[in-house]
Amino acid sequence: MPSGPACGDEKSTVASVAEQEQRIAKINEELSISLNAELKARMRIDPKAADAVNQYSSRGDLLMFLGEFERAETDYVEMVRLKPELDASHWRLGIAMFFAGHPQQAAQQFDKYNSFDNVDRENGIWRYLSHYRAFGREEARRQLLRYEKDDRPPFKEVYQLFDGGLTADDVLKAIPDDPAATDRDARLFYSHLYIGMNQVVEGKTEAAQASLRSATLNPWPRKAGFGPNYMWHVARLQYLGLQNGQ
Repeated sequence: MPSGPACGDEKSTVASVAEQEQRIAKINEELSISLNAELKARMRIDPKAADAVNQYSSRGDLLMFLGEFERAETDYVEMVRLKPELDASHWRLGIAMFFAGHPQQAAQQFDKYNSFDNVDRENGIWRYLSHYRAFGREEARRQLLRYEKDDRPPFKEVYQLFDGGLTADDVLKAIPDDPAATDRDARLFYSHLYIGMNQVVEGKTEAAQASLRSATLNPWPRKAGFGPNYMWHVARLQYLGLQNGQ
């Protein structure tokens, strides 16, 4: 039989999760209003305009952040059609393909990115996730890219999740405990995001929700620039998808 304190701790945990879910729901509600308003203002695009690529880029991002993955993919593809030299570096297109349910095409897009930047393990992570979705874990691990050069933390540690070299706990333990460490929040965000995404493809829904909830509630990415903010939306949208049974 569980003791009184343990039962109390369990209730406290449930209440804490419920509170976190309410915070995320409020964030989603506010974002839905602001993003839809911005999308309405950007709906019409002149493909012959001098800034058409930027127009498709901005609208594609808005569609992505609203969970309109196939429409985002279409806009990103249009960017490449208008400016083919963007293709190899277009990681956003690969992510949109992944979420739109096109993992094989996503993997091919991340292959192109590797020819553009062969140091970025974050690209290798998305390539792995795409291969996992398309072909399963054994084939994804067989095709896992190997990197010789170092990468920014925490990606050296996070990448070892995908070949079984480290566990999720190992990755989190590698993050400094010092709250004053300048990169601690960044390392926590990316670690929780990719631990969660790995749990998603492995079908560990409850664990993935906990990881992605932590990533979504981390304040660092929303003020850290375009890339981190984009990936924050990825964490938020994947968490929302899990809540909706997707």
